[in-house]
Amino acid sequence: MTDPVVVTGLGIVSPTGLGTAPYWSATRRGVSGIGPITRFEADGYPARLAGEISGFVAGEHLPGRLLPQTDRMTQLALVAGDWALADAGITPADLPAFDMGVCTASAQGGFEFGQNELRNLWSQGSRYVSAYQSFAWFYAVNSGQISIRNGMKGPSGVVVSDQAGGLDAVANARRQVRKGTAVMVTGAVDASLCPWGWVAQLASRRLSTSDDPDRAYLPFDERANGHVPGEGGAILVMERASRAVARGAHVYGQVAGYGATFDPAPGSGGRPGLARAIRLALAEADVPPENVDVVFADAAGIPELDQAEADAITEVFGPYGVPVTAPKTMTGRLYSGAAPLDLAAALLAMDEGLIPQTVNVTPAERYRLDLVTDHPRAAQLCSALVLARGYGGFNSAVLLRSGYPQRVAGAR
Repeated sequence: MTDPVVVTGLGIVSPTGLGTAPYWSATRRGVSGIGPITRFEADGYPARLAGEISGFVAGEHLPGRLLPQTDRMTQLALVAGDWALADAGITPADLPAFDMGVCTASAQGGFEFGQNELRNLWSQGSRYVSAYQSFAWFYAVNSGQISIRNGMKGPSGVVVSDQAGGLDAVANARRQVRKGTAVMVTGAVDASLCPWGWVAQLASRRLSTSDDPDRAYLPFDERANGHVPGEGGAILVMERASRAVARGAHVYGQVAGYGATFDPAPGSGGRPGLARAIRLALAEADVPPENVDVVFADAAGIPELDQAEADAITEVFGPYGVPVTAPKTMTGRLYSGAAPLDLAAALLAMDEGLIPQTVNVTPAERYRLDLVTDHPRAAQLCSALVLARGYGGFNSAVLLRSGYPQRVAGAR
C-alpha cells in the first residue's frame, strides 16, 4: 500500500485573520475582510474594493536585511512558511538540507516591488533602481526565499496557472514526497494591491465595480457581476503519513486525489474540462461521488463561469447532490493563494465537523447547488473536494481525506 501524503502544518495569512486560529474563528463566524482599498488611492478606478490584510508589520516577523529585498507578497509567504513549519513541529536546521523542498504557486509575482522600482527609474534614473529588482518581482521568488531562509536544498519549483496554480503546486509537492523528499513546503501567497497590479487585474474585466462590500462578490447569485480581489493565502507542510505519525505530529488530513485539465479554445465547441478534473481526482483517491462530503467551489462570481462550475458539479454529483461552499466570499479571490487557503479551510472544517458558510449570497435556483449560506452547517466530514480555475482555461481539483490513520493523541 502506498504511504499516503499528509498535511501536518498550516500557515495562514488572510484578510480575515493572520494565523490559523484567527482565520478559522472569523470564517466560522462569517466575518468578511472585504472593504474599500486603503493601500493606494483607488477613487479613480472602476473597482475600489479588495480583501486587504491588516495588522501585518513585516519587521515584527522578519530580519531587517530581508525587508529591502522582498515584495509584500514574499514577506507574507515567509511568515506563513515559518508558521506552517512551527505548526508541523519541524525545525529545518535539524533535518538534512536535501530532505526538504519547496514548491509554491504565483499568479502575478512581486508587482508592488516592481512598481516602486519602475517609479525610481522614471523619476530618478537607473542608478536608483534596486539590484533586488532582478528577482523580487519574479514568480519563483517565494519558493527561493523560503528555501534560502530555511536551508532547504531539495526539489524546488513554482507553478504559474493563476488560481489553479495553488492546487497544482500542492500536487507537485505531493509528487516530490512520494519520490522520497521527507518534507515539502507548498501552497501560495499572492499580494498585488498596488496601482500597477490593479490595472493588470482590471484588464480581465472580471472585477466587481460595486462599492458595497456585502454585494460586490456574489458567486452563484443572480446579482453576481464580478469578483473582489484580495491578498494572502496559505502555506502547507506535507510529508509521508508514516513519518508524521512516527514523530507524533498532528495530521490535518491526506491529499488523496488530484486532477487537472485545460478548457478548449473559446468558440471551438469543446466541453469545459472541470468535470473531468473532478473525476480524475476522485478516481485517484478511489472515492465515489456519493462519498464526497463537501465541495469548496472556485466561485468565479461571473454568471457564465458560475454556470460552468455548477454544471460540472451537478454532472458529477447530481443536482443538489453535495453541500457546496465558497468561504472566499469573505476574503475575495486571492489568485494563486485562494486554493491553498481553501485547502486549509477544508482541513479545518473536517477537523471540526463544520462547513463554513458562503456569505451574502442568495443562491439562484438555476444552478441547482446545495450552497451553504447564512450560517455554518454541522456535518461529519471525512472527505472534501477543493476546486480551482485559472484565467485562460486551467482547471484543478484536489480531494482531501480526514486525518490518517487516526487522530494523534493530543491533536488540536
